[in-house]
Amino acid sequence: MVGHGWAVWRTARGVSGLALALAAGAAVAQANRAPENILPAPKPAAPATPVPPVNQQPAVPAPSSQQPATTPPVTTPAPAAPVIEPDLSVVEPVLAWQVADAQALAKVIDGIGAHGLIPADYQLTDLRAAILAGPGAALDAQASRSFAWLIEDMRDGRTRYDSRHQWFVVDPDVDARPTATVMAEALASKDIAGAIASLAPTHPDYAKLKEALAKTPAADKATRALIQVNLDRWRWLPRDLGKFYLLTNVPEFQLRLTVDNEIIRSYRTIVGKPGRTATPQLAEVVEGVVFNPTWTVPQSIVKGENLGAQLLANPARAKRENYKVTKNKDGSVTVVQQPGPNNALGLMKLDMPNEHAIFLHDTPNRNLFKLAQRALSHGCVRTERATELAITMAILGAGVTPDDAVAIVTSGKYTRVAMTRTFPVYLTYFTMASDITGKMGTFNDLYGRDAPVLASFAAPRAPWDGKRQSTEKVIKLDNPL
Repeated sequence: MVGHGWAVWRTARGVSGLALALAAGAAVAQANRAPENILPAPKPAAPATPVPPVNQQPAVPAPSSQQPATTPPVTTPAPAAPVIEPDLSVVEPVLAWQVADAQALAKVIDGIGAHGLIPADYQLTDLRAAILAGPGAALDAQASRSFAWLIEDMRDGRTRYDSRHQWFVVDPDVDARPTATVMAEALASKDIAGAIASLAPTHPDYAKLKEALAKTPAADKATRALIQVNLDRWRWLPRDLGKFYLLTNVPEFQLRLTVDNEIIRSYRTIVGKPGRTATPQLAEVVEGVVFNPTWTVPQSIVKGENLGAQLLANPARAKRENYKVTKNKDGSVTVVQQPGPNNALGLMKLDMPNEHAIFLHDTPNRNLFKLAQRALSHGCVRTERATELAITMAILGAGVTPDDAVAIVTSGKYTRVAMTRTFPVYLTYFTMASDITGKMGTFNDLYGRDAPVLASFAAPRAPWDGKRQSTEKVIKLDNPL
């Protein structure tokens, strides 16, 4: 362990300079204090003028509280955000519109193709006819409808959930910026264009995709359609991803540690194989870093592949492969692989409780990171240089010192370090995006998830159905092998 300990110490020292620079001026939080939320605070939702009642969506549940760092976590799935079904008795809010404001809206809609959206979706012809007819109830209704539909698509995305395959992210933007509030503020400020633009994603890739769209000839319909799809995917995410976050683009096989939307570190990844074990798209929160993890073998392997019976019959194998095997009173068998360099999870995992049992972790098969095509896992995301990532997260997200991080890693003992900052992680799926060098490029559509979005854009705009979360069946993917 001496050589390993020295390598870990050097890693910790190198990482500490980065983390300390980022955290300069901030006091280290105590381990038992409530997590500091470093996500952007939503703007007040109070409208500038009275607004008729509209559907209000419930807030996304807050992350669960931390467990003590010395106690292995008992993870239970977080309650699913409710799926709001459409209420056909409720229509868009209708406010009074001046002709000048409606003209400003028509101008924005006319140029909305720059965002990959389609002007005809927002009844531009009808809006112009209502403007020519002058102020009154007809203009109020049409302008309110066109504005509301445009706000929905700019804030939440044009693609409805039924076409977002395995996209389980719940976008909270509608809670922070309800349609009625945005409309009221736009009319009060007389800045229609500014109100709409304020909903665009803040990540630099959104602007880069817009630039790419502007440079792509109209005749190149395939490229323009691909850009449209990926612009919309950014709108499916929170507008602001936070100050500190992890983001992996599954088709790229890369993970980014990001601060203020700039990549600080990047790591190659191994993701789920196409089919049942494809990695789903999630937005979760890292609640802890687990050093020297154990792995509780799922029953699909213990019972389904007869591993439990095999290990009970061969104690020497169980010892050699570092498994603890327990026969329970009900006759079932529990198999837990103990910490060690050959553990299926490697030397670390990021604790990010979710109903899919997906997390980021190390692997003993590090030679696989040399492969160009790395869709090899059962769903979880294996991470290159995982010890470096774990130490970075412990220093940056929990205030652990480099020396303490080295001691934890080299102890060989299960240790969970609880986060004292809210540290989101996004498992995304972009087939056109900036790579880790900042160069815009395309990535293989590993799971065939572009087709339903392309079909959605080729069809007329579907009315917003009120859904806030995917209704697809959750496949629990808890096998790192």
